[in-house]
Amino acid sequence: MPVKYVSYSPTILQGQAILSNFTRSRKLLTYKDDSEVEARVRRGMPLYEVAEKELVGEISDNLIIQGECVSACAYLRERNITVDLVYIDPPFASGADYAKKVYLRRNPKFAAEKDTARATLDNDDIRTFESKMYGDIWDKERYLNWMYENLLAIKSVMSPTASIYVHLDYHIGHYVKILLDEIFGESNFQREIVWDIQVLSGFKTIAPNWVRGHDTIFYYSMGQDRIFNKLRQPHKKEYLDSFNRQDENGRWYMVAHGTTRYRDEVEAKGKPFGDVWNDIMSFQQQPTSEEKVDYATQKPESLLDRIIRASSNEGMVVADFFGGSGVTAAVASKLGRRFIHVDINANSISTARDRLVKEKASFRRLVVQDGVSLFRNPVQTDEIIPTLIDGLVKEHTLGAAWAGVINDSRYGKVPVYIPRFVEGAQSRVLTTASIHKLLFDEVLQLAELNIKKVIVYYVDVDNLDAIKEYVNQNNDTLIEFEYRDLKEEVLDKLVAQDTARLTLTEIKDGVISRWKVEVVSFFSDRVKRKIDEYNQKAFCNPSKSYREILLSDNGLETIEWLSLDSTTDDINAPWHSDTEIKIEDNSSVTCDGIKTSRLWDGTICSDCKPLRIKIRNICGDESIFVL
Repeated sequence: MPVKYVSYSPTILQGQAILSNFTRSRKLLTYKDDSEVEARVRRGMPLYEVAEKELVGEISDNLIIQGECVSACAYLRERNITVDLVYIDPPFASGADYAKKVYLRRNPKFAAEKDTARATLDNDDIRTFESKMYGDIWDKERYLNWMYENLLAIKSVMSPTASIYVHLDYHIGHYVKILLDEIFGESNFQREIVWDIQVLSGFKTIAPNWVRGHDTIFYYSMGQDRIFNKLRQPHKKEYLDSFNRQDENGRWYMVAHGTTRYRDEVEAKGKPFGDVWNDIMSFQQQPTSEEKVDYATQKPESLLDRIIRASSNEGMVVADFFGGSGVTAAVASKLGRRFIHVDINANSISTARDRLVKEKASFRRLVVQDGVSLFRNPVQTDEIIPTLIDGLVKEHTLGAAWAGVINDSRYGKVPVYIPRFVEGAQSRVLTTASIHKLLFDEVLQLAELNIKKVIVYYVDVDNLDAIKEYVNQNNDTLIEFEYRDLKEEVLDKLVAQDTARLTLTEIKDGVISRWKVEVVSFFSDRVKRKIDEYNQKAFCNPSKSYREILLSDNGLETIEWLSLDSTTDDINAPWHSDTEIKIEDNSSVTCDGIKTSRLWDGTICSDCKPLRIKIRNICGDESIFVL
C-alpha cells in the first residue's frame, strides 16, 4: 500500500475546454455521481517508500527515478522539490510495440574457430533477439485518462515560472492539446512547434497519401511570467544577398517599408527561430549517429538543446517524466542545469545511467518501492503474470477485462481479473470505485453464461472490508467474489537473482597491489527463458532460415556490464561504482565511460579491494554479489 496520498494541488483550472467523449468526464460511478479517474484525483497521488540504490559522483540534487510518473511526482511534491522545465515524450497511442534488440556478447572463454556451437553466437543474424520495452497500445479513452492524471501530477511539481513541452504526433496530439488547455489554461498556451523529421522511408513514400514528415510539440507555461531566452540562427545567404545597395562608407543595406536596414547589423543579430524546426535531423536521417544508444524512441540531443536553452537558465531543474534514452538529462547536464530523469522501464534507467556516467555527471539513482517486482516493464509484466497463475487458461468468450478462467470442479469456469500494470499505479489499487466498475460493466454480463464465481486479484487495496460490503449490497447475481493478493500469491515469489561463480585475486607489483575479479560462470534464468522463447518461435516458423541460439556452459556471453564497489559489503546499501566496464554490442569494452577497442577477457580490475560486484545481463537485469 502507499504510505499516504499526496494532493495534486494546484488543481485544474475552471472554465476551460473540456472533452466530453471520454471516460474522465462521463459520470459512470452513479452511486457517487463521479467518474473513477476523478475519484483517484481527489484521493491524491500515491506516495510509496523510495529506496536509494546508487550514488554516482558527488552528492547531488540530480535524480534518476525508476517509477511511474504519478508516484515520482508524489515523491517530489512531498519533499518540496520543484522543476523549472519539463519535456516529455510520452507514448503516442500509436498502436505500436517497442522492443529493445538484445545482443549476445563474445564469450571470452571460447575461440570461435575452435568451437562451432559457440561460433554461431558471433553471427549477427542469429545472435540477437528482442525484449519488449513497452507497448504503445491504448484505446483513446484509457490513454486520455492516463495522460490527464500524469499531466496533473507534473503540474503539481512545476515552479510558478516553469514551462512544459509535450512531444506527440497525429495519433492523439489533438486530444491532448485540449487536455493541456484545461490543465494549464488556454491563456498559457505558448506555441505549437512543428518538428520536420523528413522521414522518407520506403513504406511512407509508396503509401497512397501525403508523406508524413513531422511531429508536434505543444509548449505551455504555468503563467505569463515564464523563462524564455530567444534563440537565433544565421540568416540564409539568399536573404543576405538581398542587401544590394552600398552607402558612402561601403556598407551594404536595403530599404523595406521605408526603413533602412544594414546587412552587418542584421547578420550579427541573426534570425530568431520560429515554430517550424526543419534544421534538426532525426535518427532516421542519420542512422549512424554517434549519439545513438539503441533505444527505440530516442530523440536527438540538438532537439533538447534548443528547448533547454530557450526555456531554462543555468542551475535550474529540468525534468523528463518519460525519460526514455536519457537525452533530456544528458543535455541538461551538459548545459549546466540540474536534471530529474523518471521512467518505469528498467532499460531506460540503465541506458540513462550509463549515458550520464559517460558525461561525468553526478546523480542519485532511486527506485519507487511500490510493492511490485516488475519484470522489465509493465508491458512484460502484463504478459507474464497470467502465465504464473496455476490453472489459468485463456477464454475468448469473455470480455477483455478477464485474463482467463480457472476450471474448478465445484464452480466450473471461474473468470479471473488481474489489474493491468501498463495503466499505472493508480489502476492497481482495488477501491470501491473500481469494484463498482467491474461489477456493473463486467460481472453482470457473466450471469447469462452460468458463471458461479469470479476471482479478483489486486496489488494494493484501499479498504477490503468496505469493498466486500459494497459487493454484498449491490451484487444482484448469484456470482461469488473471491479476492486474492497478487503480491503474496505470485509477485513476491519471483524475486529471482542471477547466479555467478567468481574469484578474487590480489596482484602485487612490489608494494603496489591491484585486485582482479574473474567471472568463472554466470547464469540468468530470465535470459535463458527469453532465448528458449525465441528458439521455440523460430522453430515454428518454417518460412525463414533458422539456426538455434545456443548458450555456453559458462554463460559469459549473456553479460553486458560489470561494476566493483569497495565501500561496503552490505548487499542492500546504495551502490558506489569504483570502476565499471560495459561490453558493447560489438563486444568491445567501455571502461569508466571511455570507449576502447579491446575485447573483454572475463575479468574486471580495481586499485582498491572490492567488496561487492554488480553484474547486468543483456536483458538489463542487475544482480549484486558479495566478494
